[in-house]
Amino acid sequence: MAKIGGQCREVCEATEFVAIVTSGEDGPHVVGNWGEYMRTLGIGEDMIVFPAGRYHQTEMNLRNNNRVQLLVASKKVQGSMKPGQGFRIEGIARILTSGEVVDRVKSKFPWARGAMIVEVTAAKALL
Repeated sequence: MAKIGGQCREVCEATEFVAIVTSGEDGPHVVGNWGEYMRTLGIGEDMIVFPAGRYHQTEMNLRNNNRVQLLVASKKVQGSMKPGQGFRIEGIARILTSGEVVDRVKSKFPWARGAMIVEVTAAKALL
């Protein structure tokens, strides 16, 4: 069964910003990416690709603990009580600096040094 489907997909298609959380020696580390960038590269049923600019601390954290959490939300999607829905997406991530996926990312985002691939393991509604 697809991890990114139904309302989670609606939110991913509408979100403006994605918060990305990794865990390092000093605790949680948060970076972000634009929802538009995620949509430009395509949102799979179980995989999300982001262009990676700097993300140096994120990359170091992923070498030691490849678990990641993403937070997406949008007021454009109806929640259980009122407009607004969010999801916490969990997965396994890695940053690639060469290969076919990176070539595709760099063709759309020439400033990117690589691609962050998130293999989604779970998605949970938050609002």
